[in-house]
Amino acid sequence: MTDRARVSERVKKHRIALRAAGLRPVQIWVPDTRRSGFAKECRRQSLSLLGDRVEQRTLKWLEEIADTDGWK
Repeated sequence: MTDRARVSERVKKHRIALRAAGLRPVQIWVPDTRRSGFAKECRRQSLSLLGDRVEQRTLKWLEEIADTDGWK
């Protein structure tokens, strides 16, 4: 048995065990933070919210409801 076949078999067993435990796989696509221009776009979006009343209310609300007990 090749290394690739052994790894494949091990992954298959692991996935079977996870499914038996009631879990299922989910694929999530997220922005590629390594992509050229990513940081620039983050900054642009952040600056577009500067001074926005709805954003300020949202941030205040998040601070009020956040469970930060035990955080350092």
